[in-house]
Amino acid sequence: MAIAAGSAERARASEGTRWGQLIFGIICMVMIANLQYGWTLFVGPIDQKYHWGRAAIQVAFTIFVLTETWLVPIEGYLIDRFGPRAMISGSGVLVAIAWVINSVADSLPLLYLGAAIGGIGAGVIYGGSVGNALKWFPDRRGLAAGLTAAGFGAGSALTVIPIANMIASSGYQAAFLWFGLVQGLVVVLVGLMLRAPEPGEVPPSQAVQQSRRDYEWQEVLKTPPFYVMYVMFVAVGAGGLMAIAQLAPIANDYKIANIPVSLVGLTLPALTFALTIDRVLNGICRPFFGWVSDQIGRENTMFVAFMLEGIGIYALLYFANNPVLFVILSGVVFFAWGEIYSLFPATCTDL
Repeated sequence: MAIAAGSAERARASEGTRWGQLIFGIICMVMIANLQYGWTLFVGPIDQKYHWGRAAIQVAFTIFVLTETWLVPIEGYLIDRFGPRAMISGSGVLVAIAWVINSVADSLPLLYLGAAIGGIGAGVIYGGSVGNALKWFPDRRGLAAGLTAAGFGAGSALTVIPIANMIASSGYQAAFLWFGLVQGLVVVLVGLMLRAPEPGEVPPSQAVQQSRRDYEWQEVLKTPPFYVMYVMFVAVGAGGLMAIAQLAPIANDYKIANIPVSLVGLTLPALTFALTIDRVLNGICRPFFGWVSDQIGRENTMFVAFMLEGIGIYALLYFANNPVLFVILSGVVFFAWGEIYSLFPATCTDL
């Protein structure tokens, strides 16, 4: 028994290895953040060039979200079979192709095709990165999922202003092309360094209550909590996705997009300020609420966060015409929304 214990101990991965894998996943998430969170910057310029109407253009966003999310069960199965390295690196190629297509799309069907390809690639990268983080950190699932999801939530904060500037100076097509190529290339290269842990490499969970065995996916579909979580996730997710897609159109409709707002020592146009602070708070909230859930429980954390989210959306509905409140309340909405991407994966794995 001593020999067996020693072998298990020698097989345990170092903290450096675990955190390295987590960081690789976060980088991949940062690189795909703009596919979703940067989209709102392109809606107006596309409409100005082709006059397709914002409703028709936003169908592309809907297609992206549908392919990004609803195909993940199939993609997750393929990731388990072929490993995160091959699947995520290959998806880096897909997200680059998607934005290259967007850069030359001169018809709605072509724009929709780019959205579908980008959604498939982003779904694999998102599901693979979060899943890999949960496997490497069974002892700190909330924090690991939160940090990984933070890359997706806050990643676009680094590029909101550069993308907006490139759109203004070189046109939206150039922004699609160059950001798409760079983001896709980084995912390909970093994805090659990802791997799932081998048996015995990670410590058992001790921080939270969890199931004593792993369920097969067929068993999961027979458990009531799965469907309760699914409905909750869709309900909360819909509000945040609505805000992501419509934030710029709302600001333009109320004619506050370019009104300067001064907060926390910064002065920026209201829309640029909102997009930047939203991305930062959307990133911070994920590891924050993930850590909180490790301390007080997932369900208690959900109650607090979802209540705050509801209040934030309701208030934004009434005060969006005030540039200062538009910035503050959009920040509240994104801060209380993004935590679903750390709480639900952790809760699912606990069960």
